[in-house]
Amino acid sequence: MSTRTPSSPATKSPEEWLEKVAPEKTRGTFKLFLGYAPGVGKTYNMLSEAIRRHQRGEDIVIGVVETHGRPPTAELADQLEKVPRRRIEYKGVAFEEMDLDGILARRPQIVLIDELAHTNIEGSKHRKRYEDVLDVLAANIDVLATMNVQHIESVAPTVQSITGVQIRETVPDWLVQRADEIVMADLTPEALQTRMKRGDIYGTGRAEKALANFFRRGNLIALRELALQHVTKAVDRTLTAYMDAKRIQEHWAVRERVAVCISSNSASQVLIARGARVAEGVNGELFVLHIDTGDRDEEPGTLEANMQFARNLGAQVITVKGTSVARAAAEFVRDKRITHIIFGRTAVKGFRKYLYYWAIQHFLSEAPTVDVHIVTQHRGHE
Repeated sequence: MSTRTPSSPATKSPEEWLEKVAPEKTRGTFKLFLGYAPGVGKTYNMLSEAIRRHQRGEDIVIGVVETHGRPPTAELADQLEKVPRRRIEYKGVAFEEMDLDGILARRPQIVLIDELAHTNIEGSKHRKRYEDVLDVLAANIDVLATMNVQHIESVAPTVQSITGVQIRETVPDWLVQRADEIVMADLTPEALQTRMKRGDIYGTGRAEKALANFFRRGNLIALRELALQHVTKAVDRTLTAYMDAKRIQEHWAVRERVAVCISSNSASQVLIARGARVAEGVNGELFVLHIDTGDRDEEPGTLEANMQFARNLGAQVITVKGTSVARAAAEFVRDKRITHIIFGRTAVKGFRKYLYYWAIQHFLSEAPTVDVHIVTQHRGHE
């Protein structure tokens, strides 16, 4: 009679089997609380979630949280363990920075790191706080972090032009795109101004000046729109990753996307302009697609002019190679989850007219569900 060993499959517990088949987590999860202005509740929301998770038994510590003298935020922070900050002397003045080495030595499940765009004092391991975050994530520790949308590198110039305030500290866009989850800490501009007037954000003396400058209603509306756009993009990336992971082939038209197929024909600019109007009307993204079939009759100069015209209208310009325009366009629609596609039609007759209709029919047979717009063009030079 054989004797079962402890490692025998028959003696494994369900937990052991689950551990065996579950993918091993190799880096920390990055969750970002994004706001559009100071005082919308980023840090408060982050602390509230951390306390709930701590009450469920998760090991959570504060790496750095800035309360800015706001009692409700300070009361929440006092409920969680803090990794003591590191004192650094710079030019005869003592500063306190987040202790990266202390966090890595403590090895919690989750760490809270406020104000991601902060620049560390000279003498710190890294120049920027977000670089500290990357080390924490690499150590397989989850991070909850906060920042305002104006500190995103590509957004900073726009915010500066809107508000007149120079944004000195930024984080690269790729870091925001790397976030596994983005939560927007939202408040209407009117509610935020009310909080400011009450002295909940700054002292009453400073609040009056802020309301006349950065916290003007028009500024807040524009900043909120920028933050909402970034959250929308993050949600869309998450959906794309989910559909790819689950190999979902259905066309989930969650967000409107308009694609325009162009060539080197100068009349393509009419199509691009029409596509821009459609995209604006449905509040969607605009893509301009050129399918390179190797046609020697195409004129590079005119094609580049068409592409530049598209870029000027805010389109994402993409070139793909393919022997069949219909098949390549159908694949593009599927990959980018396009909801509207625009083709041009010139006044052609005879066999060329037959080929055009055949190509459209071939596209429809291969593409997922998509709205097709056929736009009549005046013939340019072909």
